[in-house]
Amino acid sequence: MIDRRTALAGVVGMFGAGLFAPIARAAAAVQGSNIPVISEGPPSVTVFNPAQRALMTALSERVIPTTDTPGAISAGVPAYIEKLLADWAKPEDRVPIVAGLDAIEARSQQDYKVPAAKATAAQQDALLTLAMNEQLPSSGKFFEAFRQLVITGYYTSEIGITQEREYLPVPGEYNGAFPYSQINKVYSA
Repeated sequence: MIDRRTALAGVVGMFGAGLFAPIARAAAAVQGSNIPVISEGPPSVTVFNPAQRALMTALSERVIPTTDTPGAISAGVPAYIEKLLADWAKPEDRVPIVAGLDAIEARSQQDYKVPAAKATAAQQDALLTLAMNEQLPSSGKFFEAFRQLVITGYYTSEIGITQEREYLPVPGEYNGAFPYSQINKVYSA
């Protein structure tokens, strides 16, 4: 079975040169550099206050929602994000994430008069769209970094590797004429 650290090494190619720095540092540690591997367990520092943590959790589920497979919350993405930002990020790396969450919170209070974590799914999607389109203060760097954190956290989790994707250590024979309509899942190895 593939583990999270091995899967993390494969993420580098997915995002290319625009890879968020803490993810790149963690991937470099996996690839055999002299960077020490961070231990399991709770984050070494507190990154988010309770309101920011609740919002980060809600938004991660909007990026990868629960459908016929588990979503970001079930895969432990919020804990992964906080651990990565606490143990692999420099203080300046955390700034766009925290500032982006604060900007989304302020806009939710302004537009919907509710905390963003308690906003409806449609409202949260609208707030994320504003961040994606750089229509919120501090949202330019926030959205891409946050999206990368969620995707990396999900697809390096056991749920992402085994339930969203299908794990086949040795895929079957090559068939160049295999009908695309018969493909059920993307395979990870």
